[in-house]
Amino acid sequence: MAPYKSDGRPGRKAPRPGIEPNLKQRLQRGREEIDGTIDLHGMRQVEAHAALTRFIHARSARGDRTLLVITGKGLKKLGDDAAVIVERGVLRAMLPMWLSEPNLAPLVAGWDTAAQGHGGDGAFYVRLRRERDYR
Repeated sequence: MAPYKSDGRPGRKAPRPGIEPNLKQRLQRGREEIDGTIDLHGMRQVEAHAALTRFIHARSARGDRTLLVITGKGLKKLGDDAAVIVERGVLRAMLPMWLSEPNLAPLVAGWDTAAQGHGGDGAFYVRLRRERDYR
C-alpha cells in the first residue's frame, strides 16, 4: 500500500469551544460563582463518562450555567526521572470528546482549562447554554 499523501487542501478542524475571556477572568478572580463541581478523579472512563453526563443534564435542567469539572492531571512518569512525562491522563484527554458528543453538545456552550486556584491543568470550566439557546 502506498504511503498517505496529502491532497494539499487544508483539513477541517473542529473549533475548540472556549468560554468568553471576560468570564474566565472573573472565574479566576473569584468574581463569578461556579454553580456546580464534579470530581472525576479515580473513576474509570465508563464511570466518569456516565457521571459527567448525569451531572451536566441535571445542572442544565436546574438552569446552572458555570461548572467546574475536575479530571486530575493524570501524569504518568517514566522511571525515577520526574521530568519525563510519558502520558497525560485519560479523563483529561476524553473530556473534550465527551462534551462534543450529540447528547451533551447541545447543552454545552464551551469549556476551557481552569485557573490554578481551581485545579489548573487538572480541571475545566464548562459553560452551559441557556435553555432558550438549545430549544
